[in-house]
Amino acid sequence: MSRTKVWVGLICLLLVFYLVVMVQQAMWLLQDPNWTAKGLGAAYLVLPLVGAWALIREVLFGVRTERLARILEAEGGLPVDDLPRTPGGRIVRAAADEAFAAYRTETEESPDSWRSWFRLSCAYDASGDRTMARRSMRRAIQLFGTTS
Repeated sequence: MSRTKVWVGLICLLLVFYLVVMVQQAMWLLQDPNWTAKGLGAAYLVLPLVGAWALIREVLFGVRTERLARILEAEGGLPVDDLPRTPGGRIVRAAADEAFAAYRTETEESPDSWRSWFRLSCAYDASGDRTMARRSMRRAIQLFGTTS
């Protein structure tokens, strides 16, 4: 098991613990005779629901992304990580932007291919655009779901 998975598991456990404590606090406040306390208790119940939803969504995103990565790796279709890096280990932005064009073209030519969307997501990530990387990965996951 990778160190990353251990850390993710630990963070998930801590968040679940926090959510349980929040629900417990909400129940105590709801039992209070004061209406202000009851209002706070009701509001406290919303936070764990939102937190649980976000946790489940992110874990599923990670599991699905890893599944697609394993398939691409087995096919030899993962992008090669050969971009130059700074002494601190970061990818040189200009090189990432240059390599990005090829992945964008591939996706434009095959818009229904989850593989091209996955590679485009990796290119966005290398270029530092995490929002578009996640959006592209969600598209890859969606397309994979329709083809399998």
